Amino acid sequence: MSATLENRLKEIVWSSPSLMQVLRIARDLDLPDWLIFSGAVYQRVLNQLTGRDLDYGVKDYDLAYFDPDTSYEAEDVVIRRVAEAFRPPLRDLVEVRNQARVHLWFESKFGEAYPPLTCTADALERFTSATFSVGVRLDAKDQLTVAAPFGLEDLFALRLRPNPSRRTNGFERTARSAIARWPELTISN
Repeated sequence: MSATLENRLKEIVWSSPSLMQVLRIARDLDLPDWLIFSGAVYQRVLNQLTGRDLDYGVKDYDLAYFDPDTSYEAEDVVIRRVAEAFRPPLRDLVEVRNQARVHLWFESKFGEAYPPLTCTADALERFTSATFSVGVRLDAKDQLTVAAPFGLEDLFALRLRPNPSRRTNGFERTARSAIARWPELTISN
């Protein structure tokens, strides 16, 4: 991953008060192997690059963590704990999911096989687009860690590209939705 692009991403994240608030609270919750990923991160880059408000189009904050206890009850405890940590309106926008459980429900919801993950960052390798495969974590020293298994080049080039390692049924639908919000995007296969 390009250090220059990683630094640009970090600057954008730091300049987003609501995302930083979510990151600070998530850090304090100290969930195992956690990341904020998906639209909460990549949409802010798209917004900054296209001159939009940083919060434009951001519908939620995906807070992912990895706990080998795949019981619904264990995840529900975390969901309630996270909800208690946030005040409205963020309380309703933070969606927390144990990535160790995704394989239990993914196929029935999306019609595609989804082998079990071994850590939270593995989930990024399964996203519909390489462009969307980015996550961040804030550590105790206020340093950001970036996870982007396919790099950040597509994101900063405003280029939508299908996941190169896992073709999904949802890329065309996802690409249409993204282009409707950011017509500056181009599609690359």
